[in-house]
Amino acid sequence: MIRVNVAVLKRDAPVPLYHQLKAALLGDIESGRWRPGERLPTEDELIDRFKVSKITVRHALRDLTQLGYIRREQGRGTFVQGPPLEEGPRELKSFTSEVQGHGFRATSRVLEQGVVTATPDIAARLEVPEGEAVFRLHRLRLADGEPMGLQTAYIPMRLVPGIDKLSFTGASLYEVLASRYSLYPAGARETHQAVQVTEEAALLLRAPVGSPALAAERLTSLEDGRPLELVHSIMRGDRYKIVLDLRARR
Repeated sequence: MIRVNVAVLKRDAPVPLYHQLKAALLGDIESGRWRPGERLPTEDELIDRFKVSKITVRHALRDLTQLGYIRREQGRGTFVQGPPLEEGPRELKSFTSEVQGHGFRATSRVLEQGVVTATPDIAARLEVPEGEAVFRLHRLRLADGEPMGLQTAYIPMRLVPGIDKLSFTGASLYEVLASRYSLYPAGARETHQAVQVTEEAALLLRAPVGSPALAAERLTSLEDGRPLELVHSIMRGDRYKIVLDLRARR
């Protein structure tokens, strides 16, 4: 059990008590006093230490959960987790490079891989004939062992013969494309939308059914403009956030 730095909450302040409690807990998390993976005190212990109501504690913990700083596991307790990974306008990178750039260890669990025929939608996006063979790679992506999202990649088999026989458990797809096939992604268009975690995905992502998630589609192209890869992703809403740096036009 980690020790709590009991801040003094000001009951006569204009700031609500739950917000003061959230700020106090968040301060300890961001300062490194509480490390990712450590278990927080129980609700009753927080009530006793901060002399607040159960509603105040639950409101503060709910906000920290939505911000992605803690996770609540039924029957086990409340645990600290690192801040959400930030995504925004950036260099085109693989998930592995992105996660490593944040200081985490990237791993994958291959859920399914093989050759499938292109559906009308996939064929249109990859600019191949309907029914053409494409490589499909469906993986659970993890950072330091924690599920971040589910990703399914589609690549025309004409570009990557034999790729279905390779293992991607500990390999970066982009590194394989470069080293084995001399294929280098030159650009991509990525779209995001808010969705809810389905019952099927909830168990793999360790997230509640109906909790917020980010659905993304990325179409990656080669230098000559040919589509290389189509990726559909479902990323946990409490572990990812989109950050845009905006500038006014002069």
